[in-house]
Amino acid sequence: MTVQIPAGYKQTEVGVIPEDWECQILDDLAKRGSGHTPNKKIPEYWNGSIKWISLRDSDTLDNLFIEDTVTKISKKGLDNSSAVLHPAGTVVLSRDAGVGKSAIMKYEMAVSQHFMAWQCKSYLNNKFLYFYLQSKKTEFERIAMGSTIKTIGLPYFKEFKVPQPSIEEQQAIADALSHADALIESLEQLIAKKSQIKQGAMQELLTGQRRLPGFSGEWLATRLGDVAEFFKGKGLPKSQITPDGSDACIHYGELFTHYPETINKIIGRTNGEKDSFRSLDNDVLMPTSDVTPRGLAKASCLRVNDVVLGGDILVIRSDKNKINGSFLSYLIRNNEDSVLQLVTGSTVFHLYGSDMKNFIFSMPSISEQNEIVSILSAIDAELNVLETRLSKASQIKQGMMQKLLTGRIRLI
Repeated sequence: MTVQIPAGYKQTEVGVIPEDWECQILDDLAKRGSGHTPNKKIPEYWNGSIKWISLRDSDTLDNLFIEDTVTKISKKGLDNSSAVLHPAGTVVLSRDAGVGKSAIMKYEMAVSQHFMAWQCKSYLNNKFLYFYLQSKKTEFERIAMGSTIKTIGLPYFKEFKVPQPSIEEQQAIADALSHADALIESLEQLIAKKSQIKQGAMQELLTGQRRLPGFSGEWLATRLGDVAEFFKGKGLPKSQITPDGSDACIHYGELFTHYPETINKIIGRTNGEKDSFRSLDNDVLMPTSDVTPRGLAKASCLRVNDVVLGGDILVIRSDKNKINGSFLSYLIRNNEDSVLQLVTGSTVFHLYGSDMKNFIFSMPSISEQNEIVSILSAIDAELNVLETRLSKASQIKQGMMQKLLTGRIRLI
């Protein structure tokens, strides 16, 4: 099937681009370099003042600029290795573990051998290159080779090609995508701040350190097994989950990945069997097995009746006139260490009803529980709004990258 190329565009090795753009080997537009690791057995080579990008910095990449590094080397370490000091503005790309992660050096830095480094010449904007490398992350991950640590060999980068608009258009594209990045960063900062507020509120309200107006009196030390019944979900392999199923359902894996402290909306559907285990409003759900113990300190209160609950789900059922299930879910999540003491296993970890019966907590009156849940739920609602905005902003940026970096939308 022949693809129709729009008027004013041409087919190149980097795809369809405007006729007035060039397709160039990156080495012709930037000076390519790499790095090295000084001898780790010589203490004098380390803990100096020279910022040195290594795989330990992977979490700080993909944020346009990298300003600092986890590890630093000394002048002696630089002089006695093949490491090179690259100037500020150099674009770096991980070609090993974390393949495709990139950033621009805010200050002069050295890099390990796991990174490529490009100093852009006058006809290539470093931010434009950064965003183009970001757009190629899927390809970098696909071509990386290796069984233990995937890597991209140097021959690939020697032939790597990029589109080249005019320097003015590169600048305009980089500015537009930088504005999108700034919005995303501001939303991420708001979410982090709001999450900290939530954690502080949980610590104060769920322990009685801060009492709400109108409430007084001692909280009762309570053993969960004395105020709740324990059940276990049944069956429900992933093969039985279908979009057009007749019944709402929850698979235990979704408790790790999707559901928060309170569940009001169900994402899964199945055709429930007659002997399926079904929920009651106020049930608290916990996963009963995981490869890491901390994954088991999850709890979600289900506010929907008659939901099919799959196997490996612990169901904690209590009188809603005495225990607000959402309060209990917040409480369990806020007492992770106490839950971990009840976990058993070595390779695969388990948490059973017989274990959670011994969970001890301080219980206020149901009216105070309800007020606490109201406050924490309001914070969660604000977080959900911010996270939805972040998701949309990220999608918009991806669309902008696809269209701006290929010239399908022209800014100049």
